[in-house]
Amino acid sequence: MPRSVAGSSRLAPALRKALGLLAAAAALAGVFALYTEPTILVSVSEMVWACFN
Repeated sequence: MPRSVAGSSRLAPALRKALGLLAAAAALAGVFALYTEPTILVSVSEMVWACFN
């Protein structure tokens, strides 16, 4: 088996984990960016209030 194929099998889990962490960080950054808009906060609070009213 060529060395590059054997080396890539060890890199794949680390790369997959790094991409997962990057995607999670991007999603969190997007959510935090939405919360800087006051209209989004009001809209979300009204939706939560409607669930229990």
